[in-house]
Amino acid sequence: MSAKFLTHYQVLGLAPTATERDIKIAYRKAARISHPDRGGDPALFRQVTEAYEVLVDPVRRQTYDRSYASQGTPGRRGTGATYPGGSSARPTASASDGETPGFHTRRKPAERRTAGDPAMYVPAYESLADGEMPLLPRTTAAQPVHGAPRKRGVFGAASRLAREARTAQLIMQQVMPGIPAARLIHGLNAPFSNGYLDHVLISGYRIAIVGSMLVPDGAFRWDGGALVHGNKVAAPPQLIPATRQFQELFPECNVTAWVCVHSSTGSLFEPVIDYARGTDPDGSNILNIANAARFVREVKQFLASGPNPNVVDLQVLARLLGGMY
Repeated sequence: MSAKFLTHYQVLGLAPTATERDIKIAYRKAARISHPDRGGDPALFRQVTEAYEVLVDPVRRQTYDRSYASQGTPGRRGTGATYPGGSSARPTASASDGETPGFHTRRKPAERRTAGDPAMYVPAYESLADGEMPLLPRTTAAQPVHGAPRKRGVFGAASRLAREARTAQLIMQQVMPGIPAARLIHGLNAPFSNGYLDHVLISGYRIAIVGSMLVPDGAFRWDGGALVHGNKVAAPPQLIPATRQFQELFPECNVTAWVCVHSSTGSLFEPVIDYARGTDPDGSNILNIANAARFVREVKQFLASGPNPNVVDLQVLARLLGGMY
């Protein structure tokens, strides 16, 4: 992989959880190897120095991490991980699998991995050379839930946290148990803005950005822009801009937004939502709106139907964890 596509952490051979001491030690080692006076490549030495200057400064490092280690330019990121099957590109399924046709033919049934299979880490920890630093500590990568909702502002914080907690509990109890590779991340900064995201749920090469709503009892109609109940209109969280930005940052993944709509009764089947033509929450839209019961069903299907749904891509996970508060 060309050095220009590496993140600062990869240039220094560090995990995103590296301490200041780790960064200084790694820099000294990398500088000795790459310094032009020792026969190294001047361009690589400049990149090593730039990586060090950013990561050793707490403020610059935080800004860099919140950009999801994209080096400030969408599309410039590490792409050299080896995926199951030995390819350096993410495998894609055939059109008959319901995915965009790619360079792979359809796998034999015996080779197809399912969401219920044990989690597989990419790159595999067993493939690391002696002394090579993993992208994430194994204990961190194996943790199913990361972070916590952050109390934002004063007015309405309690009700916001309450509905976020209901959605998080729903995901942890009814979505994740059947998908060992699923990872739930709370409290992410929205890329390229001062906004935030309640939850991000990943499995394989699918990312679900998740928000929450609480609405009055009754039947609603989703027209693609708002939930309508009589003469009242309820707008969902503005997740489409963040979803598009995430898609640019993670082109190897299918990124889709979901809003879980809760009712005051606590019933998973309320509110009852009628959908305008083409707005059913089946994962085919940028933004999908559903009550709790349908949210669980459709999100599970969305995650499970992707290619290699049992993969935990350590590079994707590490960059997401860097974007937490």
